[in-house]
Amino acid sequence: MSRCRLWVLLLCLLAVGVVGNVAQAREETALPGQIHLASEEWVDYTGADGRGMAWEVMREIFEPKGVKVLISIEPYTRAIGLVQRGEADAWVAAYRNEVAGALFPRWHFDVDHLYALGLASNPQPSLETLGLYRLAWMRGYKYQHYLPNIRHYNEIERRDGILSMLSQSHADYYIDALTEVNEVQRQAAHPEMYQRTHLVDLPLYLGFANTARGRALMALYDQRMDELVKSGELRAIFEHWKQPYPFDSLPVPVLTNQTY
Repeated sequence: MSRCRLWVLLLCLLAVGVVGNVAQAREETALPGQIHLASEEWVDYTGADGRGMAWEVMREIFEPKGVKVLISIEPYTRAIGLVQRGEADAWVAAYRNEVAGALFPRWHFDVDHLYALGLASNPQPSLETLGLYRLAWMRGYKYQHYLPNIRHYNEIERRDGILSMLSQSHADYYIDALTEVNEVQRQAAHPEMYQRTHLVDLPLYLGFANTARGRALMALYDQRMDELVKSGELRAIFEHWKQPYPFDSLPVPVLTNQTY
């Protein structure tokens, strides 16, 4: 083969390689046509039937850009596992940086109002005194990383035994978001026997899979949140579900959570 023809062949092979790399890069960064979100089921928030405030917020973020929202209802720890294994794109209502290796966006989409539920005859707890008490919360919530001086806590599998734990003094306080605390208290035969105490507000995020697909979806999420918070378009969703609008108190992205 002549030197000239050899150079032509090498140039052709180089061109094919460049085109292939460009095509691969485009494929990796292309926006998917759907996002698979995994979540625990929370009443009026992430319903198994697709109803709830968080699902409405997610649809408003993604679907106007041609990305259909698909949902899976799982226990919280399993929802995280699905994302870690690449079987879902993100899980709902994560605390920022709570799971190593996952991706967390700039923008929160809501705020978790954490409360302690205990007997009304008990003293009201505070962030300064929590470490003195025996606490309980749902498995996988990891409140020990976000509340100060925690010493004694028990992770439980189900909420239906909480009232008996408190009434029989197996725990001093149950920690959860206000909606769930209210739901537990409503189940009591005598709700006045219990009291709620506000502890802290924590921003809520999507926790994305650490993949090219996850990065593309996270970039879209942050872009849309920039637009939606600026325009105020999400406010109507929070008002419809009678929930506080989170961008009045935290109007800009919260880049880190307070840890103790």
